[in-house]
Amino acid sequence: MAKVQLYTWSYCPYCKRAKEILDDKNIPYSETIIDGDGQKKRELYQKTGQNTVPYIFIDENFIGGCSHLEELNKSEKLNKL
Repeated sequence: MAKVQLYTWSYCPYCKRAKEILDDKNIPYSETIIDGDGQKKRELYQKTGQNTVPYIFIDENFIGGCSHLEELNKSEKLNKL
């Protein structure tokens, strides 16, 4: 099974939606909440070029945010994880 890692803010609706998608598919994930952690946010931005949460990695490959996860879900690629 693929390893899914989320970096989220606790109050972010897109983060909540990403977790709902994964939960609905019964895909396990690890979550790191980065509320107020400016250093971690900068590191993730430098690594990904994305400035918004959630940051979603599958098998250590950055796939994007919630909209990217929704695209994978609609194309049924999440079913292969």
